[in-house]
Amino acid sequence: MLLTVEGTSAGYSGVDVIRELDLHIDKGEVVALLGPNGAGKTTTLLALAGVLAPTSGRILYRGAPLRGALHQRARQGISYISEQGSVFSRLTTLANLRLGPGSVTDALALFPELEPLLKRRGGLLSGGEQRMLALARSLAGKPDLLLVDELSLGLAPLIVTRLLERLRAAADAGTAVLIVEQHASQVLSVSDRGYVLSRGRLSMSGTGAELLASSSVLRQAYLGAGAGQPAG
Repeated sequence: MLLTVEGTSAGYSGVDVIRELDLHIDKGEVVALLGPNGAGKTTTLLALAGVLAPTSGRILYRGAPLRGALHQRARQGISYISEQGSVFSRLTTLANLRLGPGSVTDALALFPELEPLLKRRGGLLSGGEQRMLALARSLAGKPDLLLVDELSLGLAPLIVTRLLERLRAAADAGTAVLIVEQHASQVLSVSDRGYVLSRGRLSMSGTGAELLASSSVLRQAYLGAGAGQPAG
């Protein structure tokens, strides 16, 4: 197993947002992390990326405890794309790609749409182009584990399909992908497995096909988490 999360809790200012979470992901899988706003999805990714320190439990990577900050985990083959897209707005598309762990050539092979935009600043790209840029930069480095937060936020369905197809192809080439996504039906259509969080706890899990066929999954993915629940 590439990544194993055992009984892990984490949160902010002494208040746990995720509680006793158990999940796993192996090489070549796309695993969806679903749930309503405030369920703890982003908090889970931040704990795995090294931005938040768990308050209990353990996270194993290749069978050993996973420790260190985000930049240290990057050297271990872990890449993280935040909800904001991880694009440097004042740098050109080309400069953004050069900051990645892979080659510009490999990045452009993944998303040829970026080639005419190489001289344009990241902040002037459309939302879809920024997500392509962030994904191309990460995938060009061939990470072992890619953590992605809200890939489709504010994007047209055709762009979302393009991005998810590229993630599926990366997984088929060996990258493990854990993706937080509100568009449950779209992400489950390319996922091997999925987990549903509710109020910081795991409420359901199954194959992508099983969860896609369950109407309760869609309800839990879109309904609110309740009053007083911290964002996550």
